Amino acid sequence: MSSRLHLRPHAPTADGTVLAVTPDSAGWTYIGQHIVRLADGQRFEGFDAARETCLVLVTGSADVVAGEHSFVAVGGRATPFEDRAPGAVYVPAGTAYSVVANGAAELVVCTAPGKPGRAPRLIDAAHMPRETRGQGTNTRYVRNILPEGEPADSLLVVEVITPAGHWSSYPPHKHDTHVPGKETALEETYYHRITPAQGFAFQRVYTAEGDLDESFAVGDGDMVLVPRGYHPVGAAHGYDLYYLNVMAGPERRWMFCIDPDHLWILSPPK
Repeated sequence: MSSRLHLRPHAPTADGTVLAVTPDSAGWTYIGQHIVRLADGQRFEGFDAARETCLVLVTGSADVVAGEHSFVAVGGRATPFEDRAPGAVYVPAGTAYSVVANGAAELVVCTAPGKPGRAPRLIDAAHMPRETRGQGTNTRYVRNILPEGEPADSLLVVEVITPAGHWSSYPPHKHDTHVPGKETALEETYYHRITPAQGFAFQRVYTAEGDLDESFAVGDGDMVLVPRGYHPVGAAHGYDLYYLNVMAGPERRWMFCIDPDHLWILSPPK
């Protein structure tokens, strides 16, 4: 059964796009996203007067020009599973940009509402804090590409590696309601990569009320949209899972609420 929340890539368009999300296509307000697979020398260009952009080189290297700023050989990872920061460039609203691949490259273009005024910048590895979350089979490895402590208007961008057989975004949590000091309302996307590529992972998106409850077997290159609700992920045995999260909402802060039914997992009885 098809779902508007589970998106699969298609053959590349002329500019290399294999998957595209806009606020209109997603039925929400903030997040736009393009997954772009570039051949050597291929160019991707963009401009939006009212939206900021984070360009993430998930794999490969590219030269990026944003306004009058040039960034050469951004990125360089062979795979998203390499223990190395991706290449990333922040482009403010109202600034045109172009990306030209040096060899094959996978580019993720993340956008959300923004205002002109900031300078484009290369986001170097030192500004992408890495952390380990969870324990046991809930362990996963997080790299904050554009966290709330770094300047931007709306975007939050993070990547996560979940080892085979582990769970992630777990215990299930949500961030769909504005509760001052406790929870922020953020839309979110999950762009999934899997190794070996024939593998799969599972993701569920559900609400406590039960008016939204969908589960997906996601493949390499799939995307899941999370407009609201809890959204845990499980990696199948034998297949490591990478995902890139983009979040945006009226307040640029990640505050979440864990499903009360599963809160006990964080402090199991002795």
